[in-house]
Amino acid sequence: MAKKADLLEQATKLGLELTDKNTIAEIETAIAGVESPKVVTEEIVIEKTPEVKLAKAGKRSEKSLTEAKAKVEKEARKASGDTTPQSEEAEAHSKKGPKPVTRPKLARRGKNYRKAAELVEKATVYSLTNALELATKTSPSKFDASVEVHVRLGVDPRQADQNVRATVSLPNGTGKTIRVAVFAPEGDHAAAKTAGADIIGDDDFLKQLEKQEINFDVLITTPQYMPKLGKYARLLGPKGLMPNPKSGSVTANVAKAVSEAKAGKVEYRVDKQAIVHLSIGKVSFGAKKLEENATAFFDSLKSHKPTSLKGIYVKSTSISTTQGPGIKVENITN
Repeated sequence: MAKKADLLEQATKLGLELTDKNTIAEIETAIAGVESPKVVTEEIVIEKTPEVKLAKAGKRSEKSLTEAKAKVEKEARKASGDTTPQSEEAEAHSKKGPKPVTRPKLARRGKNYRKAAELVEKATVYSLTNALELATKTSPSKFDASVEVHVRLGVDPRQADQNVRATVSLPNGTGKTIRVAVFAPEGDHAAAKTAGADIIGDDDFLKQLEKQEINFDVLITTPQYMPKLGKYARLLGPKGLMPNPKSGSVTANVAKAVSEAKAGKVEYRVDKQAIVHLSIGKVSFGAKKLEENATAFFDSLKSHKPTSLKGIYVKSTSISTTQGPGIKVENITN
């Protein structure tokens, strides 16, 4: 009974109205309920929003609504100064992997080219004689490669008086078989054939051009026949085959022009980048013959320096074979 009396006293302190008629179990249950109140959870009512019908295209399409939402979020991030990508897709795009390792240009070349390039010192500017001797040793080609001269000029090709264009007769030829075509009156045919022309014609030659048959490297014509070729300027011009008085391919002396073309007379002109490119022979010529041809070219180039040019005429010169490395050469035309 002492225990029941103690429990009733404790219940009275808690404000419970219990009597001796209540059992000990009932008193203990009432006290436990006061000391440990029940946790009341609120029932959350979720209201279903009506489904929005999306259009297949336009402003109400799913794609358009997604883009609009992304735009609003982006502007909100900009306004708050937060530039961190919020979506996994954006985060994936923002993570860039390591940059791929790019091999040097020389390492991407062929084995024979790399072997030849080792003989050329990039920082050295060679004399013409030494450059040509080196060029004959650095040709990686199995065939008889051409030796080419590349001269960067200080002219402006857009100016008519600085558009360098001329011809030069190489003493030892170019090493190439030049196919010469002659478009001239019948009276010049015999002389042209004797001089070595490969193709000779009059109206029949125009029929070949109609079919776009080009089997020649040089075309020579007379002044009176030149207007007839105007129709084919778009065919011949881009290939560099259109006759021109400056190159000597428009002349009354057809036989002489054919002989010069066969002997090694070549035309050179500055391109849009103000560079002159010219083949001066083959590797098989040897350094001596190549130097004679190169000297003839440089003399011709020097004589055609524009009078209106102020400043440096030749900026840089280099020599190379068809597939070989470039060799810097001293400027000898200034």
